[in-house]
Amino acid sequence: MGPAPTGQQLRGATGGPEVIEPSFEGTGKKGKKPSSRKRGVTESQAENLLQPVKLSKAELYKEPTNEELNRLRETEILFHSSLLRLQVEELLKEVRLSEKKKDRIDAFLLEVNHRIKRVPSTPESELTDQAWLPAGIRVPFHQVPYTVKGSFHFLPPAQVTVVGSYLLGTCIRPDITVDMALTMPREILQDKDLLNQRYFRKRALYLAHLAHHLARDPLFGSVRFSYTNGCHMKPSLLLRPHGKDERLVTVRLHPCPPSDFFRPCRLLPTKNNVRSAWYRGQSPPEDGKPDPPTPHYNTWVLQDTALGSHVQLLSNVLGSALGLKDGVALLKVWLRQRELDKGLGGFSGFLISMLVAFLVSTRKIHTTMSGYQVLRSVLQFLATTDLTVNGISLCLSSDPSLPALADFHQAFPVVFLDPSGRLNLCADVTASTYHQVQHEARLSMALLDSKTDDGFQLLLMTPKPMIRAFDHVLHLRPLSRLQAVCHQLKLWPELQDNGGDYISASLGPLTTLLEKGLGSRLQLLAHSRPPVPEWDISQDPPKHKDSGTLTLGLLLQPEGLTTVLELGPEADQPEAVEFRQFWGSRSELRRFQDGAIREAVVWEAASLCQKRLIPHKVVTHLLALHADIPDNCVHYVGGFLDALIQGLKETSSTGEEALAVAICCYDDLSRMLWGLEGLPLTVSAVQGAHPVLRYTEVFPPTPVQPACSFYEQLRERASLLPRLDKPCPAYVEPISMVCHLEGSGQWPQEAEAIQRVRAAFQLRLAELLRQQHGLLCRATATHTDVLKDGFVFRIRVAYQREPQILKEVRSPQGMISLRDTPDSLRLERDTRHLPLLTSALHGLQQQHPAFSGVARLAKRWVRAQLLGEGFSDVSLDLVAAALFLHPEPFTPPSSPQVGFLRFLSLVSTFDWKNNPLIVNLNNELTEEEQVEIRSSFLAARTRLPVMVIITPQDRKSSVWTQDGPSAQILQQLVILAAKALPVLEKQLMDPWGPGDIRTVFRPPLDMYDVLIHLYARHIPRHRQAVDSPAASFCRGLLDKPGPSSLMPVLGYDPPQLYLAQLREAFGDLALFFYDQHGGEVIGVLWKPTSFQPQPFKASSTKGHMVVSQSGELVLLPNIEAILEDFAVMGEGLVQAVEARSERWTV
Repeated sequence: MGPAPTGQQLRGATGGPEVIEPSFEGTGKKGKKPSSRKRGVTESQAENLLQPVKLSKAELYKEPTNEELNRLRETEILFHSSLLRLQVEELLKEVRLSEKKKDRIDAFLLEVNHRIKRVPSTPESELTDQAWLPAGIRVPFHQVPYTVKGSFHFLPPAQVTVVGSYLLGTCIRPDITVDMALTMPREILQDKDLLNQRYFRKRALYLAHLAHHLARDPLFGSVRFSYTNGCHMKPSLLLRPHGKDERLVTVRLHPCPPSDFFRPCRLLPTKNNVRSAWYRGQSPPEDGKPDPPTPHYNTWVLQDTALGSHVQLLSNVLGSALGLKDGVALLKVWLRQRELDKGLGGFSGFLISMLVAFLVSTRKIHTTMSGYQVLRSVLQFLATTDLTVNGISLCLSSDPSLPALADFHQAFPVVFLDPSGRLNLCADVTASTYHQVQHEARLSMALLDSKTDDGFQLLLMTPKPMIRAFDHVLHLRPLSRLQAVCHQLKLWPELQDNGGDYISASLGPLTTLLEKGLGSRLQLLAHSRPPVPEWDISQDPPKHKDSGTLTLGLLLQPEGLTTVLELGPEADQPEAVEFRQFWGSRSELRRFQDGAIREAVVWEAASLCQKRLIPHKVVTHLLALHADIPDNCVHYVGGFLDALIQGLKETSSTGEEALAVAICCYDDLSRMLWGLEGLPLTVSAVQGAHPVLRYTEVFPPTPVQPACSFYEQLRERASLLPRLDKPCPAYVEPISMVCHLEGSGQWPQEAEAIQRVRAAFQLRLAELLRQQHGLLCRATATHTDVLKDGFVFRIRVAYQREPQILKEVRSPQGMISLRDTPDSLRLERDTRHLPLLTSALHGLQQQHPAFSGVARLAKRWVRAQLLGEGFSDVSLDLVAAALFLHPEPFTPPSSPQVGFLRFLSLVSTFDWKNNPLIVNLNNELTEEEQVEIRSSFLAARTRLPVMVIITPQDRKSSVWTQDGPSAQILQQLVILAAKALPVLEKQLMDPWGPGDIRTVFRPPLDMYDVLIHLYARHIPRHRQAVDSPAASFCRGLLDKPGPSSLMPVLGYDPPQLYLAQLREAFGDLALFFYDQHGGEVIGVLWKPTSFQPQPFKASSTKGHMVVSQSGELVLLPNIEAILEDFAVMGEGLVQAVEARSERWTV
């Protein structure tokens, strides 16, 4: 897929757009400025054009320098193309800080340092005596339990140090944060401050006193509290400048102890520093059982002691190695686009920097590498190394007193030790988050190895929010319910270790539970991380229950979705007891065909739609059984959009089964055609050419048997005619198919003669089907309609050489040349390209069962916007197919919901003007062929349609978009998709329900000049409307179809017939828009040229009136008469014509 237009937004981890403005500093030439007149002329001529650089002959033929040769060689070896190198360099320019801003930030930091050192000290008091705090200042810490030993007094910091990415030169825009470590004097701390949160409370009081004094300083526009990396035990103070520089930088203050103050042996992962008796308020147990270890608590203390040493390490490694710094910046962008870097347990920029340092220490990265090489090396390492199984360490010491990696694996899910060998840098990273990082790294490496032209765009410029990256998501709310989980799962040690954070305590056990239950259905389970809050210094810190919602994302395995059986062990195996305990009442003994008696769990699901939602049943059952979370606390988002492609009475299926029934009927008819006896020529191929046969018909056909009371019967023609006094009968569309006959020398060589022979074959075909199989048939010169099992098939006989004969053009001299004509192109498209495409998309549905739902939702949405007439059925099917064949940077969708979101994203961000959408069906196009297609596209762009879709059978002309859309219609679709996507994503991510999910499907009617309202009585597909009517008219179908002796009325849709008349009569004045699926309104837009006065001609007065202007007679549209004609032409169908006079003037 091609890159998006320039100016594509980078999305931050919070989900909001972060526009990175291009920097033009230092690009202008020094020297004399041109005059304003010359400059104006030059700019107007050179707008949007790149001007060639004028070189002298000597400069033009000068030998390349060593630097240039090295750059060319490096580009050839390290990058797929020069374009990729340029893109990476441009991105780095965009995200780096300019020197001017660095100078302003440095000046601000100097002032902050002075202000901090001038904060006055306080007298000593007990930790529980906080009366000395000024009124209006709150301690940014949950003091539970409140009673704790120790005393505190404030002294200015012994040292103020800038730490973090700003100092290292690896911070990236737009949110620049500078971390400052404030080393607290030793006099404040005591040896036993490690125990029972004393150190953390002193740290919070230290910040509260600082906040009170700094908030009164005019230098700061904002002084607020936050949490360090989302950890509620470690608040920090955020300082922002006053005035115009408020958005320039955020300074984050981190109080920390002297690096050698606490004894390291007391902070090992096996040690306890939070006494159970103090935390739970109980007396110590009499059995002398030791307190459980507090590895996370110990880690958070160690993190504060190691701030300086980590900065020193990174400074030594990155130092002057610009390539390493570039690589870290690219990796930070990569993490941000995937929302992996924020919140407690996020894979932060600091972690990725330390990982680069580790790879340098193990010689997997060299300091001379380029940023792109560093990016590749780190992604390759992440993709192939599982730190949940085999941890890594920066420690080179062989000190036997240091804990082993195995000790850390027992305490933490992910292990990555710092140089001290005591601090696990990934202590807060959950196994789910790391597996998500691994999964993304694998996808990214596959993308880089594929060498696609738009790899950079997909890797670093495409946001991957959770709702678009995962097939299903579920919200657990309210968060306070997780307290019950801790009680149910007996997670007291984890609660004690996490300081009462029941979200972090329960997250690991919950994800493990669901991963085990979903088993083969699940490819990846990920969880959201609560956003890092900010709050005013006069407010209490936010409670855990107020930290948003816990959202889980499920990436499903398509192969495992169709099974309804969880097969357990045999009844006499010891594992059977564990299986029964895990599944509870859902587990039951079953005898299987091989005679085995096993434990099993069976889920009730008849349709594919219900099978896709089995994970919902699994999740709710297991959470209720093991975690005491009832159904009403689980908001599962997986099938809300299914209702848009369900029939009014079909709430249990999204139509795949009905389509399969029609396809089975088609297969039976195909076998009948193959076996027909008596045809002059044998059938060489039978191919489908209808959306039903590629599983993309929005509303599948159902077997029909018309009720005779709705029709007048024409016995002599065995046909029916709708009665005027009855509602419009049900719409029946024939399923088209192509029947190829074998070649023969007896075929005529003239186009008209071939058509007559084909007509004879159509008649003979109908006669033989009627005689040999008893089918009701009706033949015409171009096709034969066959009624079989309630479905109507339209068979079209095709002769393979007919398109070539239509191309023959005879010159006056008698020479024959081949030239494409409209008739030959149309015939070739309908009899050759369309059947091949239908077959390929049918195969795609077998490979990806979600394709049908995605394609049908996409078409339903486009038609609901009244734009369906501008896009061919096939073109929309191909756009949907691209989501499965080229899903990068995602995996192919396994649910219609996520596929539709990606469809909206693709439509709204694809650069249709400068790129063809290549849909590589059956993987027939090689990389070289795709490059050649793009090159020929650019050369022939002016001759191609505005929307170009390329397939292996159609590599140059984009036959499926030749007739539309127009540039204006495509632009309108892009705008509507860009508006609908964030609205729908916000609805689906709302933990309290999506609200009205049909909002994005309702068309915006305020843009139309005239609205023609229709009577529902004469809309045959009224029940298919976006807002399904509570009651509709009977459409003349019997409930139980059976054999019929009369052919149903085919393709009878009064609104469509009315539209055709309107376009024929007024197509030169207006555009008409309609939703063929039950729309009650036709939108009319006047063409801009309609109201320009035209010279008077007696032959051009239709719809116009004669007006005198400047003494000349001219023609102007007679709007009143035209509106009256709208009503007259649609008499009986048109309910009202609403003219929006403010939208047009005469």
